[in-house]
Amino acid sequence: MDKTSIIGVILGFVAVGVGMVLKGVSLTALINPAAILIIIVGTVATVVTAFPATEVKKVPKLFKILFTEQKSTSPEVLIKTFSNWAVIARKEGLLALEGVSEKVEDQFLKNGLNLAVEGQSADYIRDILSEEIEAMEERHRIGAAIFSQAGTYAPTLGVLGAVLGLIAALSNMDNTEELGHAISAAFVATLLGIYTGYVLWHPFANKLKRKSQEEVRIKSMMIEGILSIIEGEAPRTIEQKLTSYLPAEDRKKWLEGRVKRDG
Repeated sequence: MDKTSIIGVILGFVAVGVGMVLKGVSLTALINPAAILIIIVGTVATVVTAFPATEVKKVPKLFKILFTEQKSTSPEVLIKTFSNWAVIARKEGLLALEGVSEKVEDQFLKNGLNLAVEGQSADYIRDILSEEIEAMEERHRIGAAIFSQAGTYAPTLGVLGAVLGLIAALSNMDNTEELGHAISAAFVATLLGIYTGYVLWHPFANKLKRKSQEEVRIKSMMIEGILSIIEGEAPRTIEQKLTSYLPAEDRKKWLEGRVKRDG
């Protein structure tokens, strides 16, 4: 479960809800079928129109990605793993890693390791794995674009809802009660449009982009680790190379820890 996504959504609801109460506005004012229809159904309609069915069908999966933590190997574990594999490869040869690859759960890493064991060239392995990363990035880009577009359309639909509300208000100038109801509905539509666009859809798109970048970073580490083993680099050299993928603070801690282990 991705706690930050859940906390963010909850805080968004709380902020608007508490803000309305502090302003003396009843939360029941948000229960406006017309405004909800225009914003929610309208946003769905624009997304369905903008993207092919094959991409729209993946939206439920995107929500799952947003609210669940994806299983991935941490960079620190990867560094230790490649260091150990480098020791095996230098002592027993690359073929000794064939048994190791069978125990690897990550399919991307397993595929790269198998290519190395089969004796494929470093350039070939880099090209194959890089193309796989590029294909993954394209899939992720499309997923983020769906939410990004929804975030763009929703506020505009809020304006549309406001216009419709004002039209209804102008047609009931002689009825104060109906006039107030129509104006309220107009502003509720605007509120829902801005809220869903800038508190939900745009942040969702950004979260997908960040998760994609993190996955690309991990996979890039895997490629460098595999190619370093093929080239016969020393375990310490591989560690030094892969720590460059860590944030500065984590890299400093890793290097300090290694000095202590060596000492």
